[in-house]
Amino acid sequence: MIDLVDLYKIYKIGDSEIRALDGINLHIDKNEFVAIVGQSGSGKSTCMNMIGCLDIPTSGKFILNGKDASKLKEDELSEIRNLTLGFIFQQYNLISKLNVFENVELPLIYRGVEKNKRKKMVEESLERVDLTDRILNMPSQLSGGQQQRVSIARALSGNPPVILADEPTGALDSKTGAEVLELLKEINREGNTIVLITHDNFIAQQAKRIVRLHDGKIIEDKVLGVAENEL
Repeated sequence: MIDLVDLYKIYKIGDSEIRALDGINLHIDKNEFVAIVGQSGSGKSTCMNMIGCLDIPTSGKFILNGKDASKLKEDELSEIRNLTLGFIFQQYNLISKLNVFENVELPLIYRGVEKNKRKKMVEESLERVDLTDRILNMPSQLSGGQQQRVSIARALSGNPPVILADEPTGALDSKTGAEVLELLKEINREGNTIVLITHDNFIAQQAKRIVRLHDGKIIEDKVLGVAENEL
């Protein structure tokens, strides 16, 4: 599903260079739930940008769903993002002037899905996150947890095989954050691959596997046992 092969991302600043990713090798199978963990400057955000087809490496390969994304042009990367990836952001990134239905529908419009099919896909996504009663609400009329569930529904609307969640509980209180994590676990059980980006070790332990980064390198790649996963 996802392969980073000897991946480097190097930034030149004057005579110096910063290795944001320094020879990363990472394989993620279909239906895994992986947390990529690290503090600020560890390389986790750069790694997220690579997996999300938002950036290209200095060298190495990035294979996503059988395609070498490291060699694609921007329009081709955009197509892969639209068809293969669903994004969940810390600050929700909802459009304030659109209601819940319209926010979830938006990526399907970009994809060119016809109207009747869009309606069905949006309704199914909102049902998965238990928000069918909020379909006409504006984002300002929702709690933070509800807004994040709209964000998750939007990520799910096109049935992408991979969900990329960037600090999805960072703006939520602990109770609501736990509810969002349980929802991600349920989505994973239903067949989606989940890649969770976080700096929080407790959040990371909710995944099935932890990949820890430091100074652009993988320093730990650990599959969690059942007891660890339930901490």
